[in-house]
Order: sequence, then C-alpha cells, then structure tokens
Amino acid sequence: MVVGVVKIKIHTPWVHSLKEKRMVVKSLSAKARNQFNVSIAEVEDQDLHQSVVLAFACVAGDTAHADSICDNVLNFLENNTEGDIVSIEREIL
Repeated sequence: MVVGVVKIKIHTPWVHSLKEKRMVVKSLSAKARNQFNVSIAEVEDQDLHQSVVLAFACVAGDTAHADSICDNVLNFLENNTEGDIVSIEREIL
C-alpha cells in the first residue's frame, strides 16, 4: 500500500472576503473529490482571504499508480482555478 500526499498553495488575488474564499475552496474540493475519489481539505491560512492551501491524499497499490493519481489531481486543480499556484509539496509514502 502506497499513500500519496500533496499540498498546493494558490494565490487568489480577486478574493476579498472569507465568504468568497469559502466558495472557491468548496468548489475545487468537491470537484476533485467527486472526480478522483481523493481526500481533500483546506489545511492552512484559513483566515487569509487571498491564500488557499489545499492538501489531498490518495491510496494506491504501487508508487506508479499513486504518482499518476497525484499528477491527474494536480493537473485538474491547475486547470480549474484562476489563481496562481505558488508552491506544490509532494510526498509518496
């Protein structure tokens, strides 16, 4: 069993309230969860309007499959947000 964990930080300059941020986070999280069956949540900077830090995890049978799932989710998040990706931390356990 292999676990893939990824943390992605997104800068959202158009967000000016926590309500707007919550809409962005809920939308991205729900879409990724439904399409890829991964666990995803906002893990840092909950009080900052223009910073979204999401982390997701997947479980796979081997390293190649976990890598593939992480790549697909990252591509999905990059293509479905208007924000700028600041950093990506990736770990396969």
